[in-house]
Amino acid sequence: MALSCRGVCRGASLILLYGKRPVGVKASLCTPSLAPTKPSLWFVRHYSPSQARHGIGRSVVSGLKWANEKYERFLQRRFPRFYVIYHTFMKGFRLLFQDGKEVRRIVARMLSERIEHQNLPYRDMEKVRQLRKDLIKAIPLVIISIPPFANYLVFILMYLYPRQLLIRHFWTPQQLVEFQGVYHAQRAQHHWAIIKGMESTSTSVQDSRLRSRLSELCSKVRSGVHPVVSDVHAVRTLFSGPPLGIRSMYADQMRHLCALLFLTPRLPGFWIGRRLNSHAFELMQLDRAIVRLGLHQLNDTELREACYVRGLNPDRLSSGQCKEWLTQWLQFSTHLKESETSLYLHCMVLLTVNFPKHPRH
Repeated sequence: MALSCRGVCRGASLILLYGKRPVGVKASLCTPSLAPTKPSLWFVRHYSPSQARHGIGRSVVSGLKWANEKYERFLQRRFPRFYVIYHTFMKGFRLLFQDGKEVRRIVARMLSERIEHQNLPYRDMEKVRQLRKDLIKAIPLVIISIPPFANYLVFILMYLYPRQLLIRHFWTPQQLVEFQGVYHAQRAQHHWAIIKGMESTSTSVQDSRLRSRLSELCSKVRSGVHPVVSDVHAVRTLFSGPPLGIRSMYADQMRHLCALLFLTPRLPGFWIGRRLNSHAFELMQLDRAIVRLGLHQLNDTELREACYVRGLNPDRLSSGQCKEWLTQWLQFSTHLKESETSLYLHCMVLLTVNFPKHPRH
């Protein structure tokens, strides 16, 4: 029987097209006949649209990554000063995004496990507090950048005024140390006004023993002596009610206390009192969280940040001095009641202004 050229070509073409013999095609030199099986195509199984989209997306991402690395090398080589700013901004956005994801995880766990805020671990509580503070500072800048082409003005303002407009994620390590020093110098300008306000208030204290102890405490601080915790606890009743309670003190005294927490004093007196009370109570909860964690668990950066938030400038202090002061602070604060937030705020001056007597240079 003569070979059918048509059958050979059709069978060979199918094998050449699909790379293998299709399912359901019988091997013969004649016209292939299809077996009564369910038809399926090999290339459809192995090259689905979802896989194709995934491959294209991966190629695009790798291409963008390569272009970004090349652009960064170009900036680093030709514009080194601008590269530092660009690198700081990109790193800042990554850190801010990571903090946002972390806070979202913390909040989700609080809701799912019904955990109260004051029962959170110290690092989680501090992360939530700091990110909330950073976002509040960033809101005005976001509002300014809403109009068309306003983002160019925003970039210029951020370059000219990084301390006032940017949050800590976008500061270089040198800027972080410099700006914290500037902020501490600003709040230190109010220290002696707060001491003077306490001295003038002491004259209105009816109890002669408490009046004498408060005057001695103020005189001791003025003379450069660092008071001990027992000196402060001896006058604690004056700060839970009149005349130095958070709802009883003069508005000028509250406005000076705002500088310690970097709060604006340009608000009505009752509003300032509520803000001072809530911020001080939050710090008291953080103190209790440190005690639960253990002071020895804090690394050097966390230790210095904790001292700075509570009114002490750790710039020229050793790690041992920071730990010594924070130990004394926790001994003082963990015994306070919620009604004694005013004493907590005043001790951000009383227990910091003369510590240490001879700082390490």
